[in-house]
Amino acid sequence: MIIALGTDHSGFALKSELTEYMESIGIRIIDHGAYTPERIDFPDIARLVCESVRKGEADRGMMLCGSGLGACIAANKIPGIRAAVCHDVYSAHQGVEHDDVNVLCLGGKIIGPWHAKDIISAFVNAKFSTDTYFRQRLQKLDQLELDYAREWVRRNDVP
Repeated sequence: MIIALGTDHSGFALKSELTEYMESIGIRIIDHGAYTPERIDFPDIARLVCESVRKGEADRGMMLCGSGLGACIAANKIPGIRAAVCHDVYSAHQGVEHDDVNVLCLGGKIIGPWHAKDIISAFVNAKFSTDTYFRQRLQKLDQLELDYAREWVRRNDVP
């Protein structure tokens, strides 16, 4: 599996340990920064991570920021991305299995490395369900995204 990884300055301290862990379990990392603990805005990193997922360069993405929330909000602005903040193993697995979550967001100020490793394992080992019900729900989510994008284009008089 290939994971596009990105962090802002608040998640930077956790990044290197989690990168080592993921590589040790056979995950290839596409590192989109941050590369130093200097301030960087999570929307800029979210764009890079999510574009890797959208283009198929990465199977899934992972974002670290202080709480995970800002990164999640930014990621979910990008069409085709289904990001979730998961600070427990169940949500990380169930998010993929039921909702086809493709970007995991973690709070570097919320969880420690041992717990984060368990969450990452659940995320990367989960598979989206083949159950028709979950696939139909995903189609409805895609339709919501499309409907509101069209409305935004009309409202803002975009050609």
